[in-house]
Amino acid sequence: MAARRPVDDPTGSTGYGALLRTPRAWTFLLPALVARLPYAMLGLGIVLLVRDTTGSYGLAGAVAATAAVAQALIGPQTGRLADRHGQAAVLVPAVLVHAAAVGALIALAHGGAPDWTLFLAAAPAGASVPQVGAMVRARWVHRLNERPALLNTAFAFESVTDEFTFVVGPVLATGVATAVNPSAGLIAEAALTVLGGLLFAARRGTAPSPTGPAEPGRRQASALASPGVRLLAGGFLGLGTVFGALQVSITAFAEDAGTPGLSGAVYGIFAAGSMVAGVLYGLIPWRSSARQRMLACYALLVLGCSALWAMPNLVSLSIAGLFCGLAIAPTLITGYTLVETLVADGAKTEAFTWLTGAIGLGLAVGSTAAGQLIDHSGPSLGFTVPLIGSGLGLVALVTMRHLLLAPAPVTRTVATGGAVEQPAGAARHG
Repeated sequence: MAARRPVDDPTGSTGYGALLRTPRAWTFLLPALVARLPYAMLGLGIVLLVRDTTGSYGLAGAVAATAAVAQALIGPQTGRLADRHGQAAVLVPAVLVHAAAVGALIALAHGGAPDWTLFLAAAPAGASVPQVGAMVRARWVHRLNERPALLNTAFAFESVTDEFTFVVGPVLATGVATAVNPSAGLIAEAALTVLGGLLFAARRGTAPSPTGPAEPGRRQASALASPGVRLLAGGFLGLGTVFGALQVSITAFAEDAGTPGLSGAVYGIFAAGSMVAGVLYGLIPWRSSARQRMLACYALLVLGCSALWAMPNLVSLSIAGLFCGLAIAPTLITGYTLVETLVADGAKTEAFTWLTGAIGLGLAVGSTAAGQLIDHSGPSLGFTVPLIGSGLGLVALVTMRHLLLAPAPVTRTVATGGAVEQPAGAARHG
C-alpha cells in the first residue's frame, strides 16, 4: 500500500480552532497530556537521583542514557505492536512495567546497591515508557483522514504539547526533588505515567483500527524500510543530543553557580522558546515544501546551539537557550509532517515512534558525552555536544535530502503472465 498524499481539505477549515473541533478529540487529548507530562521528568529525575546518591554526573548521565537507549530500541517495536494489535493492548502492560522498574531504580539507588544494578533497573524503565506521543499522532491521522490539510496543524499542536511537557516537566521534577527528596521526582513521574496511560488506553473509540498480524507467508515491512524514514531518524538523533546534553549541562552549570534549584527553570525557558515557535508555526499557511522547511529549521537549530558553550552565567545561558529552543518545535513539526507522507497507513504509529526513539537515542548519546566532559573539564564544555550532534544531523539531511520526497503512488497494471505493480505514471509512459 502506498503512502497517502495530502489533498485539499474539503471543508475549507484550517487552524487550531478547526482542529480542536474535531469530534471526540478532547477525549484522548486530555489523558494523553497527563501521560506525556512525565517524558521530560524521567531523564532529569534519574540524573538528580543518581547524582545525589553517588556524587557522579558521569554515572548519572550514563544511567539516564541507558533508559533512553532502551526506549529508543524498544519504543518502535511497541509502536509496531500497537499498529498490529491496538494501542490499548500495548499501553496497559507497559505502564505497569514502567512503574515497577522506576520503583526498583529508586530502591537500589537509596539502598547503596552496586552501580551496575542501577543500569539493570534503568533499562526496563526506559523500555516501558508508553509511546503516547506517537499514538496521539496516529489518532490524528486516523481522525483527519477526510481533512488531511489539517495534519500540519495537528502536528504543530502535538509539538507544542510536547514542548509544554518539557516546560512543566523539568520544573516539576526539580521542584519536587528539591523540596521533598531526590526520589520524589521519579515517584511523581511513575504515578503520572500510570494514571495518564490507563486513561488514554480506555479511549479506544478514537484509536485507529489494528491491522492484525501479517498474512501467512507474507512479512509485514517495517516503517524503517523507507530510506526517508531512516534519514529523518538520523536527523532526529542529532536533535536528541541537544535535549540530552542540555539536561545534564544545565544541571551542572546551575550547581556550579550555586543555584541548583534553577536548573529546571533554565531548561524550561529553552522549552518555552520551542513552544512559542511551535504555536506560531502552526498558524502560518506555508507555501514552501516540507523538505525545504526541514532543512531551514535544522540549520537554525545548529546556529542556536553554536553559542551555548560561551555563556558566562545563568542569565545569558537562559537567553541563549531561549533562542536555541525557537528552532526545536518547527524542526519536530516538519519532521513528523514529512514522515507521514513516507509510509503507509498501517505503519504510521511505528514510523512516528522511530522518530521519537531516535530522539531518545540521541538523548542518551548527548547526556553520556556531556556528563563525561563535565566530570573532566567543567559544565561549559558539555554545551559543545549539542553543536556537534546537530551539526552532524544537518550534514546528513543536506547531503541526502532527495530521500525526503514522498514515493509515487503505486497502481496495478496487467502484464503478460500476471499482475504487476509499478509507480503511477509508468503505465502512461509505457
